[in-house]
Amino acid sequence: MAPRRILAQAQLANSIGDGVYLVTSAFYFTRIVGLSAAEIGLGLTLGWAVGMVAGVPLGHLADRRGPRGVAVLLALTTATAVASFLFVRSFGLFVLVTCLYGTAQTGLSAARQALLAGLIAPEERTVVRAVLQSTLNGGLAVGAALGGLALHLGTRPAYLAVFALDAVSFLVAAGLLLKLPSVRVPPAAPGPRLAVLRDRPYALITLINAVMLFYMPLLSLIVPLWIASRTSAPTWMVSVLLLLNTVTVLLFQVRVARRVKGLQSAARSVRYAGLVMFAACAVFALSPYGWLFLLVAAGLQVLSEMLLASGSWEISFGLAPDHKQGQYQGFFGTGVAVARMLGPVALTTLVLGGGTLGWLLLGAAFAAAGALMAPAVRWGQRSLEAAQPQAVAHHEHA
Repeated sequence: MAPRRILAQAQLANSIGDGVYLVTSAFYFTRIVGLSAAEIGLGLTLGWAVGMVAGVPLGHLADRRGPRGVAVLLALTTATAVASFLFVRSFGLFVLVTCLYGTAQTGLSAARQALLAGLIAPEERTVVRAVLQSTLNGGLAVGAALGGLALHLGTRPAYLAVFALDAVSFLVAAGLLLKLPSVRVPPAAPGPRLAVLRDRPYALITLINAVMLFYMPLLSLIVPLWIASRTSAPTWMVSVLLLLNTVTVLLFQVRVARRVKGLQSAARSVRYAGLVMFAACAVFALSPYGWLFLLVAAGLQVLSEMLLASGSWEISFGLAPDHKQGQYQGFFGTGVAVARMLGPVALTTLVLGGGTLGWLLLGAAFAAAGALMAPAVRWGQRSLEAAQPQAVAHHEHA
C-alpha cells in the first residue's frame, strides 16, 4: 500500500478520536470528574505549554532515531494519556495527564511531519499534506458526531465509552504507522544539536505564522460570543458556520494546495490569506446588520485558512534542512500552541471589547503578518543556501 494512503488512514483514525475529545472533554471534566472551569482552563494551558517546549526535542529525537518509530511510540503515549483521563479524580492528576497528553500530541505532530518529509518527494509534500488535512476534517466531523451522541445521552457510561474510543483510535493509528517503511537516518551533521533554535529566519517565519494562526479561536469561541452578545442571529448559526468550514476544507483544501509550487508562490499564498482574513474581519463587523454577513465572513475566513495552510506547509518543509525536518517541524508547530494559549484572551479583549474597531484592528494585524512573510522567506532562503555548502563539505570529508 502506498505510504500516502497509510498516512491518510492513520490521520483519519486519530482525528476521529480528536473530534470526540474536542466535543466532549470540557463536559466530561466538569460533570464526571468534577473540576471547575478555571481548573480545566489552567490545566489545559499548562498541558499545551509543556507540549510546546517538548516539540523541538521530540522532533530532534525523530530525526536521530527515525520518525516512524518515534511517531508510533508517541501515538501509543497519546492513547495511554487519553485512557488515563478515565481514572482522573483530582486537579493534580488532571494536570499531570494533560501535560503527558500535550507533550505526546505535539511530538506526534512533529514526528509525522518528518515521516511525511522522508517518504514523500519534496514537490508533492504540500499536496499530500493537504490530503491529510482534508482527511483530518472528515475524521473530526465523524468524531464530533459521536461526541454529540454522548453529550445527548449525558450519562457517565456514554462519556467513558467515547474517551475509550479516543484511546483506541490512537492505538489504531500506531498500528497503521508501523506499516510504513522506515526512513533512513543520515549521520549526525556538525553544529548544535537543536539547530532550529539558532535559525533566526525560521524563528521569524514561525512567529509570523503564529500570528496568522490566531484565526483558530474565531469560530469556536469568538464568533459564538459575538453572535450571542451583538447580533440577533440564533445560536444554531454557530453550528452552521462550523459545518460550512469543515465541508469547505474537505472539498477544496487539496485544490488550493495544488496552486502552491515553490517558496515564492507559498509566500504569495500567505499574503493573500492575510488580505482575505482582513476582509473576513470587516464583514464579521457588519454582522449585527444581518445574518447573511455571518455566512459571507465565514466563507472568506475558510478561504483564508486554506490559503494560509497551503503556503505555510510549503514554507515549513522547504526552509528546513532535510536531515532536521523533525526538529524544524516541531518548532514550527509551536505556533499552534501559542495561538491556542494566547488567542482566546487576545481576541476576546480585542473583538468583544472593541466591537467594529476591534474587528478592523484584528484584520489589519492579519494583513500585516501576511505581507511580512515574503521578505522573511527570502531571508530564510539565503540563510539555507549559505548553510548548505558547509553541510556538503562535511559529508565529503566524512
